[in-house]
Amino acid sequence: MTDEQERVQPSGVWATSVGVARVRALESEREDALFRDPLARAFAAAGGLWPSSPPPDDEAARRRRLAVSFSIVIRTRFLDDLLQQACASGVRQVVLLGAGMDSRAFRMDWPQGTRLFEVDTAAPLDFKASVLRQERAVAHCERTTVAVDLREDWPRALAAAGHDPAAPTVWIAEGLLIYLPEDAVELLLARISTQSAPGSRMGLTLGSRGVLERFAADAAPGSAASMWVSEMPDDPVDWLAGHGWEAASHTLHERAAAYGRPISTPPQHEERPGGLISAIRR
Repeated sequence: MTDEQERVQPSGVWATSVGVARVRALESEREDALFRDPLARAFAAAGGLWPSSPPPDDEAARRRRLAVSFSIVIRTRFLDDLLQQACASGVRQVVLLGAGMDSRAFRMDWPQGTRLFEVDTAAPLDFKASVLRQERAVAHCERTTVAVDLREDWPRALAAAGHDPAAPTVWIAEGLLIYLPEDAVELLLARISTQSAPGSRMGLTLGSRGVLERFAADAAPGSAASMWVSEMPDDPVDWLAGHGWEAASHTLHERAAAYGRPISTPPQHEERPGGLISAIRR
């Protein structure tokens, strides 16, 4: 059987990563793209979301989709920059938690000796592997996939795959924490912290305060927003300090303006700091 015939179609939370790939594919086609993701289109097509996806039911849903797409573009660039800065500081271990259709191992230039671990459940990793074989994709670093549920003992699985907690690591949790209840978010961060040597870096995306009320409450069943369950703490910097991290928080609007993609109209709701987080382990 071919990869396409064997491929299990996306479902549940991990299906949202295919939607993210579609957004990245559309951004990559812009002349002023903030990043280029040559594999995103293949992921979206394999998941049935290319060249088009089902249109929103109404104008409000269309606006929500545009807002989410915008946030995906800005956060992608933000985390790309964070990874480049971490590598420039000498970090050579990268862990992508809930990796989904992330193609950074293939689309970014990595320093020699970089080891990148993609942690996710088996279904998305198998789906991804079939697309990568189809595209004959070649990673630009040493890439290792770790099939484990983040609700289980993933640090043990990561260590078995070769991760060295004694060496600095840059951790990325992109579009992940919003799908986890608060107690699971705390456990995840505690586990990251125990596996992080001094000099480690971390990039997080957090659901802004009020996002559940504005987006998730009336979201269509099965949509990404319908599965959102947690928002960022009142003070993300203080929250992370309690776990031993020196953090900085940024808003989407702030970063968008810095990237030359400012929003011409003010947000309908006050945007509090904290949607995008960079942190260093001291």
